[in-house]
Amino acid sequence: MTSTIAVIAHAGKSMGGGLEELRQVLERTGVEDPLWSEVPKSKYAPERVEKALAEGAETIFVWGGDGMVQRCVDVMAGSGARLAILPAGTANLFASNLGIPDDIAEAVHVGLNGRERKLDLGKINGEHFAVMAGAGLDARMIRDADAGPKDRYGRLAYIWAASKNLRVEPFKARIEVNGDLWYKDDASCILFGNVGALFGGMEAFESASPEDGLLEVGVTNAASVGQWARTVARTAIGSAAQSPLVQATKAERIDVELDRKVLYELDGGERKEVKRLKVKVKPEALTVSVPVDDA
Repeated sequence: MTSTIAVIAHAGKSMGGGLEELRQVLERTGVEDPLWSEVPKSKYAPERVEKALAEGAETIFVWGGDGMVQRCVDVMAGSGARLAILPAGTANLFASNLGIPDDIAEAVHVGLNGRERKLDLGKINGEHFAVMAGAGLDARMIRDADAGPKDRYGRLAYIWAASKNLRVEPFKARIEVNGDLWYKDDASCILFGNVGALFGGMEAFESASPEDGLLEVGVTNAASVGQWARTVARTAIGSAAQSPLVQATKAERIDVELDRKVLYELDGGERKEVKRLKVKVKPEALTVSVPVDDA
């Protein structure tokens, strides 16, 4: 192999035969001595990515879930280096939206021989995200799932965490889209999407594309269990935006002011409570290797 290959791996995540199988697969494909780095938590990944880029890495394999990928793309954005995803996490929404298989040998083949796509990223309060960011219910759901149940129950932990938070009091939100006032009312959840598909094929944003130079924006004021049930049902059939409890649009820039501090998240990673969110799209900021037959 002529290009420099790096592997940044979340040591706590697993797929197939684990990292030992990954080493063997890479060696069989001619990658005998990649720049190799393992981290115990995703928050330690950025410095390893910076080091790999400084050492000339042209393709960076990232082993982990959406949170691990987010930490890496936050550094890789605009670098020109190619991301190759090895979806070893609990949530692998970015990989699944791009058709990247959860098989080590197949994912390595895509990483080394796949088609390059230049994809948009979102940026929220200074951090890049690849899939989705949000404030309110989704952030609390992720917080509670990450507190322990996710490691034991996987995706079911998110459903449990959501049901636990359905009755939380809504907050007041003022949302400007591209500089113009778009929404001013109660809100229980605000989402910003770069891609559309969620777990089980549900579409939060049915027309989302990471190549259109825009982010999807959605806000709901659903508060009761019944209202949330109707909203989720519409999401399951791909028509969430048609719900009277949901408003949605597309934007290059979004500014959000809240009446109290609210938890937010990006790509499944919880962040601190804030009263303001500044969100924008970064067109063609990331190069990703995807299957050749990917449309």
